[in-house]
Formats: sequence, structure tokens, C-alpha cells
Amino acid sequence: MKVNKTLASLIIGLMISTTLTGCLGGGDDNVIRIAFKTQDDYDDPETNPQRLADFISQQTGMDVELYPIASDVAAIEALRFGHADIAILDGGAAWMAWQQHGFDAILADQKSDGSTYYIASAWVLNDSDIHSLDDLQGRDSCHTGWLKSAGMLMPMGYMIGHGMIEVSGDNEDIGSLRTTIENYFGNASIPSSGDPYYGYSGAFRCMTEGAGDVAFAKTTSFEDHCDGNNWCLDRSDYRMLQPAFGEVPSHPIMVNSERIGEEKVDAITNAFLALNTNPEGQTILESVLNTPGISQVNTEEHLGSYSEAISSIPGIAAYFEEKYGN
Repeated sequence: MKVNKTLASLIIGLMISTTLTGCLGGGDDNVIRIAFKTQDDYDDPETNPQRLADFISQQTGMDVELYPIASDVAAIEALRFGHADIAILDGGAAWMAWQQHGFDAILADQKSDGSTYYIASAWVLNDSDIHSLDDLQGRDSCHTGWLKSAGMLMPMGYMIGHGMIEVSGDNEDIGSLRTTIENYFGNASIPSSGDPYYGYSGAFRCMTEGAGDVAFAKTTSFEDHCDGNNWCLDRSDYRMLQPAFGEVPSHPIMVNSERIGEEKVDAITNAFLALNTNPEGQTILESVLNTPGISQVNTEEHLGSYSEAISSIPGIAAYFEEKYGN
């Protein structure tokens, strides 16, 4: 009798242990949950992310569910607590998720040239007397906007990190970045959305039209913004300063490795890569994910250059923690 009671207790204990392990592990191994910004109705059915879910399901043989989220904050929380297996994040959110929570990048969307990053760089007019980054002090600068990656975080992080610029103010306060910019440069153009010089094209135009001496943008700025724009000069009228500031990552697909096994990660990876070579996959890439392709990446390779630069920005960790943290 005692033996039977002991066996029953062991069986019940094992059942409870298995159930708890499944809960702690983040869900059913036969279901893939994708954190995705969804809407109730789609004017164009081609853009419905359910097409992506169906494709991944066909490729993996697993059920695929969309876990609706409204922001990158919600996506990070979904990964943290196992409500979703994967999430597509922007660069800042991905950096914070990696630094604060140890999440891993497994895939990334591609730029038009097939790369998974663009390179932040400084541009001047060819006849400018600015010949290196060391010549920028006191000169008028054109930024893409407040806390934009290529137009502010990368160049400022690079120059602060390499001792070219000294932080003015509290190293733990993101507001010190504005003070630093204003103290180092002459007149700094830091436009808001809707301003004429806002964004990549705006910063390049700001420098072209003489509102600034240097534009902080990307290495492809001329090719990206001068086709058909009458404010542009000839390519020979521009040059880039060396060195460039580093790689700004495209949107990565991230996982919480503490809650998802290698086998499922491999299945997800292969399914997303299949989008590149499948006719239906190609339309999903263009219409749903707004990218020409998907590449496999690892976290250090994809986010390392970006991390190295922006880590020198005063208060950046606290800023991203407040913006994307819990």
C-alpha cells in the first residue's frame, strides 16, 4: 500500500514538474507566436500579416499565431514573458533588448542593396576647407533629427567615444547631448518632423544649400536623394569625410533564448529564409515586411558596431530603458 502511495506521489510530482517546466519554457513547442503590429481591417489584403503566418506554418509544419502588439515596448514584453517567440524590432529597441534582457538577433531585413545595415557618414561640399572629423569644431552642422541614428547618435557617439568631443553636462542625462552639440558646433540644425531639413534628404539638402557646413547622413545619401531633385549638385561637388561612423542595423528578428529552444529557432530561421526564394514569399517580403529580403545574422555581428558608437552617448541607456523598458 505504501509503495502504491509512493508511486502515485512520484507520478503526480513529475506531472506538476513537467507542467511547470512547460510554463517556464514559454509555451507549446508546436506553436510559433509572432509579435506583430496588426489592425482590424486591411484596405489591401496583400499587406495582411496573416499571409506571413500562413507561409511560416507551411514551411515548418507548426501552427503559427500572430500575437498583436501596438509598439516595440509591447513586443519586448511579449518576448520577456513568453507570449511571443519572435519579434521584429527597430535598432534602438533591439539594442536595449540585447543589453538589458539578453535577447538574440537571428535574422534581419535587407536594404535595397541586400545588406542588413547602412553606414553612417559625414558629407561636405568638395570645395569645403573641412578635410577631417577634427575640423568640425565650430562649424555649422546638419542633423537628420533629434536622436536619429545616422544623423546624430552614430556620429556623436563615435566622436565622443574617440575623444574628439567632450560631453557638456551630466553623463547620465540624454539632454546633455543637445548641450554638447550646441557647444561643439556653430549653428546646429536639429529639425523636427515636417521641417524642410528633416530626415536624411533634409540633412543633405541643408548642407547643399549652405545652411550647414557638414551633413550627418549615410554613405548612400547622394544616390538615395539626388535622383530627380533639382536642389542637388553634381556628384563631383560632394565628398565624404573619413572615417565613417559605423553600421546602423536594419530591423532584426529577435528571440528570447531562455524561452525558446534551438530546434524551434532553426525552424523559424529556415522558414523566413525561404521567403527569399519562393514566389509567394517574395510578395510577402514586399507587401507585409517592406523589404527585398531576409538575411541570417547573429547579435554581435548585427548590433555590435551600433552598440560601440551609441554606448558613448550621455544617458542613452537610461533613455532606452525608459522608452522600451518595463
